[in-house]
Amino acid sequence: MEELSRCTDVTFKEPPHTAATWTRSDFTELSPGDQSTSVHPPDAELTDNRSIVDAHASLFAAHPSTRLHRDPGDTTLYVAPNGTVRGLVDYRVRLPSNRSAGNRSVEWGVADHGVTAVRLLSGDDVVARSDGSQTPVVDYTLVDSGSTTLTLEADIEVELREEVSVGEGSAERSGSVARTDTVTVTDSVDVSVYDLSAYSYEAMYPNGDTGLAIHQTAPWHGFTLGGDDSSRVRGIWRYYTARDTGWNALNASSAGGTTQRPSDALPVYVHAYPAHVGPRAEPIRDGPTLVDTWGTGHASPAPSMHENVTVGVVDGPYNRTDGLAVRHDDVDANDIVVTGIVRNVTARPSTFVGQETRTIRRSNLTIERIDTDGESATLRIELRDETTGAPIVLDNPILEERSATPIGVEPRDGYITVADQRVRTNTSGVVVVTVDEPGSYTASYEPESWRANDPAYVVDSDSVSWHPLWELSEWLRLLYHGVVALAPFLVALYAGYRISAFLQIDQHP
Repeated sequence: MEELSRCTDVTFKEPPHTAATWTRSDFTELSPGDQSTSVHPPDAELTDNRSIVDAHASLFAAHPSTRLHRDPGDTTLYVAPNGTVRGLVDYRVRLPSNRSAGNRSVEWGVADHGVTAVRLLSGDDVVARSDGSQTPVVDYTLVDSGSTTLTLEADIEVELREEVSVGEGSAERSGSVARTDTVTVTDSVDVSVYDLSAYSYEAMYPNGDTGLAIHQTAPWHGFTLGGDDSSRVRGIWRYYTARDTGWNALNASSAGGTTQRPSDALPVYVHAYPAHVGPRAEPIRDGPTLVDTWGTGHASPAPSMHENVTVGVVDGPYNRTDGLAVRHDDVDANDIVVTGIVRNVTARPSTFVGQETRTIRRSNLTIERIDTDGESATLRIELRDETTGAPIVLDNPILEERSATPIGVEPRDGYITVADQRVRTNTSGVVVVTVDEPGSYTASYEPESWRANDPAYVVDSDSVSWHPLWELSEWLRLLYHGVVALAPFLVALYAGYRISAFLQIDQHP
C-alpha cells in the first residue's frame, strides 16, 4: 500500500463528500489575529487607510463544488446552486502617534473595532448576508445558472479614542471618540453555477428491452435506473481531491514586519477529469448495456495538470459524454435520476413535447455467392426491413459529424462488415463484394444508433462458404490443367517404352 500510494492518487467514481468534510473541519482551525496583527494568505490583496492596515477578505472555500479539467490550461469551477462560502477577514489597527506639549499630552487608543457586515455577491447582486465575523460562513442560493463571479465582501470599522491630559499627577484627564475609519474589502472567484437540465428519450427493442438515451449540454456524471440505485451508468468523468495550495502558509503582518508559518487550515476541492477507463455501466453482469456515447471533442488536459497528480487522465483527444444511451430489460422512467459532477446536484430528466417511444425493428440480412471464376468469388449481400420488406439504405458518401442533439433524422451511419471490410448498401439495399480466398464468410449488420434514425434496427448476420472445388466447372478445369501438366511426362514415358521395345534382343534359338 505504501508503494501504491507513491505512484498514484486516490480517485473516485463519483463526486466525493470528503472535500467538503475536510474543509469544514479544517476551517475551525483558522484563527484571525488580534488588533495589532493581521493574518492572511500570501496572495491576499491587502488594503490600508489611516487606521486600518493590512485589511483583507479572503475566500477560503465554496462547497459543494467541482473544478473541471476539460482542455489543456482550461479549468472551470462549478458550484452548486445552493451551497456555503467560508472566508477569512482580518486587519490590524494603526494608532496615531502620541504627543505632548508643555503640560498637555495626547494619547490614542482603540475604542472599538470589528467586522460590521459580510455580504456575498453574484456579479453585482447581493445573494446572501451575514453578521460581522472574521471567519464568516455564508449560506447562499443562486437562481441564475451560467458563468458569474462570486465576491466575498466585508465592512471593517475602527473607532479611535483620544485622551487628553493637562497638568501633572492627578491633573484632569478627558477622553472621547475622536475618529471612526471604515474600509470595505473583497475577494472574488470566477465560477459557473452548475445546473442540470437533462432530456431523456426511449425506444423499444423487438425482444421487449428498453432503449434509453439521456442528453445534457453541461458536463454531467451519469444516471441511475432504479430506486434501489443498483443499475447505473457513468460517463467519462472521474474525480480526485486536492488542497488549495494558496493556503499552504499564512502571513502574520504587524508593525514590526511580516512572518510566515504553515497553515493548520487547508481547503480541499473536488477535481473532475476525463479518465482513460471511459464510460461504464454497472452492474457488469445483469446491468444495462452501454450502446452509444456522443459529445464534443477536446484535447487531453494532461499536459497542464499538476505534475504530482497521477490519476489516469486520457492521453489523447477525447469526446466528452454529453449523451449516453443504454439498453436494459427493466427501465422505469419515473425512477431515473441524473447526477451531476457537483456533489448533491441531481435532476429528473425531461422529455420533449411530442416525443414518443420509438420502436426498433428487426432487420433481415442475406448473403449469397452469385459468381466465381476459380480465383475469386462474388458475394451479394442484401439488407431489408423484416417487417415491411423495404430496403435499408446505408450508402452515404458524406457522413456529417453527429449533432449534439441526441434525437433527429440523420443519414444512416450503420455498416456491414464482411471479409475484414466495411461496406454499405445502395438504394436497393444491396452491396456486391468480391473475395479472393476460399472459406466461410459472415456478413454482419452493425446498425446506426436508434437515437438518430427512425425507423431504427437491431443487428443481423448471415454466412456463406466458397471453395473452387465445389463447382463442376472447377473440377473440369482442375482435370484439364492436370493433364496439361502431366503431358510431357506421359510423352517421355511412351517414348521410353517404344525405344525399349525396338532395342529388345530376341534370346530364343
